[in-house]
Amino acid sequence: MSTLSVWQFDTPDGAEKAASTLETLSKQQLITVHDAATVSWQADAKKPRTRQLHNLAGSGALGGAFWGMLFGLLFLVPLLGAAIGAAAGALVGTLSDVGIDDEFIKRTRDQITPGTSALFVLTSGAVVDKVQDAFTGQRAELLFTNLSKDQEDTLREAFAE
Repeated sequence: MSTLSVWQFDTPDGAEKAASTLETLSKQQLITVHDAATVSWQADAKKPRTRQLHNLAGSGALGGAFWGMLFGLLFLVPLLGAAIGAAAGALVGTLSDVGIDDEFIKRTRDQITPGTSALFVLTSGAVVDKVQDAFTGQRAELLFTNLSKDQEDTLREAFAE
């Protein structure tokens, strides 16, 4: 089963550092990264910068169109040339019908602000203790996951240390 999770970092470069850690773990076959994207918002910038991480994506399970729609909804910025901007409002209702609820969109939009960053990642097959060790010292808050409540609590505890 794949896990979609969204991690928020309190620095503009935190998500990029985490993506680099994931790339290393993926090369060591300690986690499978199916797809990932980052949002980085410099403190003095008007809009965040978004990037799909092709080098981490195995089969491109979600692809640029999904990230473009999601980031367009969240920040009204296009990703990879997918012009979402004006159509974002119309897509909110459509996407809520396929599992992206309004509360997730609102919470994520409120949490990712200038001076922060976020990592959106679809993974499976993690060797949990090794992955946890690799992220020691990287402070992140779990904003969203499709894990069960018990699994989510365990994940939050692991990264709170």
